Amino acid sequence: MSEERIFSLGNRWFTWSVGAVVAVALLGAMVAFVWLPRTHAQATLASLWDAICSAAGAPAPFQGAALPGPGQRNPTGVIVSATMMGPSEANSIGNGATLAMSCTMCHGARGTSPAGTPHLAGQPASGTYKQLRDFASGHRPSAIMQPLVMSLSDQDMRDLAVYYASLERERIDAVEPSDTDTPRLVRNGDPMRAIGACSSCHSPHAGRPATPVLEGLSEIYLRDQLAAFRDGRRSNDINRQMRNAVQALSDQEIAELSRYYASR
Repeated sequence: MSEERIFSLGNRWFTWSVGAVVAVALLGAMVAFVWLPRTHAQATLASLWDAICSAAGAPAPFQGAALPGPGQRNPTGVIVSATMMGPSEANSIGNGATLAMSCTMCHGARGTSPAGTPHLAGQPASGTYKQLRDFASGHRPSAIMQPLVMSLSDQDMRDLAVYYASLERERIDAVEPSDTDTPRLVRNGDPMRAIGACSSCHSPHAGRPATPVLEGLSEIYLRDQLAAFRDGRRSNDINRQMRNAVQALSDQEIAELSRYYASR
């Protein structure tokens, strides 16, 4: 009878067995915590730690809303406040209507786009004004919009914004509302991933300064803008609200949100 101990590193069968179990465990952990999260449409998982945190259900790191430091570029040149637009006057709306005649090809005769571009009718004036300023300053890059707004004065942008805000949003008759099919991210968000409810800011009745109404916008446009915030191609949200909100969204979730708001 052999005197060699079974549970001993000197027993090559025991050593090989333990090594095989450890190798299988490591392989399983790599698949579950790294490979699957990174291949499950999680393009924002830039690091190994992000992938492990995501697989373990830990919220993604939330980046603070502090302004950029010295030498860094501000995300926008517009200071947003509840009183940034001031009272709307008839002359301002009239001048905005005149200026808007050159915008009809893309944004429609009454601010409802026939071309997949944003509907401007009924949008908060502060939101339209901020985007025009950001296009002009290059904080929101656009090869189409930037040349068009470069000739506008600050007052012209304000007038355009209050004109479009004064228009009633036209409904798209071919699309039925889907109130009974509201996605969970819209109603409650996902606290475990530090995602707030979309409706907390983007409800038509929320009335937040510079926050657009998403209902009825083009699905393609919404999907592209959400992906742009997530991937860093768009960064003109001064406090990183949108970049933080969408940084953990998958392509599937972005598509679902875009489809929902476009159908409203």
